[in-house]
Amino acid sequence: MPADIAQLIDDRPADGVFRVHRDVFRRQDVYAREMDRFFHGGWVFVAHASQVPNPQDYLTTSIGRQPLVVMRGQDGTLRCFHNSCRHKGALVFHQRRGNRRTHVCHYHGWAYGSDGRNLGVKGRAQGDYPAAFDDDSHDLQPVARFAEYRGFLFASLAAEVPPLETHLGDIRRFIDMAVDQSEAGLEIVPGAVTYTYRANWKLQLENSTDAYHFTSTHPSYLRLLDRRSGMAGRTDVEAAIWQAGGKKREEMMGSFGFPNGHALVWTTSPVENHPLYARLPELRARVGDTRAEWMLRTRQCNIFPNLQLASNAALQMRVIRPLAVDLTEITSYCLAPVGEDAEQRRQRLRQYEDFFNPSGLATPDDTVTFEDCQRGFESGEIEWQQGYARGMGRVVRGADAHAAELDIAPDTSISGPFEMSDETVFHALYRNWSRKLK
Repeated sequence: MPADIAQLIDDRPADGVFRVHRDVFRRQDVYAREMDRFFHGGWVFVAHASQVPNPQDYLTTSIGRQPLVVMRGQDGTLRCFHNSCRHKGALVFHQRRGNRRTHVCHYHGWAYGSDGRNLGVKGRAQGDYPAAFDDDSHDLQPVARFAEYRGFLFASLAAEVPPLETHLGDIRRFIDMAVDQSEAGLEIVPGAVTYTYRANWKLQLENSTDAYHFTSTHPSYLRLLDRRSGMAGRTDVEAAIWQAGGKKREEMMGSFGFPNGHALVWTTSPVENHPLYARLPELRARVGDTRAEWMLRTRQCNIFPNLQLASNAALQMRVIRPLAVDLTEITSYCLAPVGEDAEQRRQRLRQYEDFFNPSGLATPDDTVTFEDCQRGFESGEIEWQQGYARGMGRVVRGADAHAAELDIAPDTSISGPFEMSDETVFHALYRNWSRKLK
């Protein structure tokens, strides 16, 4: 078994070889280094600005094992702090979210404002503190870096990271496509779903850009779509991700792999039942024909390491939190354009709940399969995965015609019939993984 983590990715494009060793998913020391380099040492998505819209709003969140809080101060400024009292380390914020001017630690009563400033040390006058006590700040500890891109909030526990826009690179174009559905931007529809599965966190990153699994993992969903196609009054959920109205259609797919581990899979899809379809003329006038067309395509977007935007009929935001080498927490949200009319919002919600989350018709299939994979990884005599070769005979180094029309410069591009079910899209994840873990 390779002892060095650097040997766990076998990347030889000139030889037509790309393999991932199973230790990537099962070794504790690999997981520990991932947490250190990716989650505690780089940019990580922590919240959406619409979750803290008002002065004094707060939202508890985390990076890896460290608890954080995002707050909007009385001055309207967003900030991110460690959720830990400076006195003895206790959590200051216990609720998921709320709105308060003052926050008091339950242990010894130290108080903080919505801007993180220490407002009072209990019994300060009677404490006989030495003069050196005030050599240190008593305010909540801010994270090392905190930045926003179009409502998406990212934090880093390490100061030595590139600017956020550099980290995101051209994947920003696809964030823009989601945000620009409305001139007023996006909002999170109230409510969230959190669940866990007993398998490695990277299986979720792979799965969302994996078209190859769909027909074999979700046959019951496809059969249900065929049944619905003959039922009246089911147009709210008939707009399937891969199939509509029970009709087989010619469909294209493609993918882009970006620096820093980001990736995207796109497919052409029927647009008539898309919530944006009624507004297509307005979209064309506002963002242009090319971007309007791409807004109605299916897009599965991975923003490394922990954010996924699934732009299907609905728009899902999925946040990944590794808890152990074989345990992962997922929190799922429905995103929607601000100002969407009631019928479009109803349609979006029905499509979102139909497919996603443990109560949906697809997520349970996926999470059970992740756990099957993790159990299968215990077959120690099998070292290398063979699931990264589809499409290698077609992949383009750099931009293809589809990337060119969007004026983006991915590391790799590919397009073809849907049945190609490209796996080269995973390469960006593991090339970045290998480079940063060495």
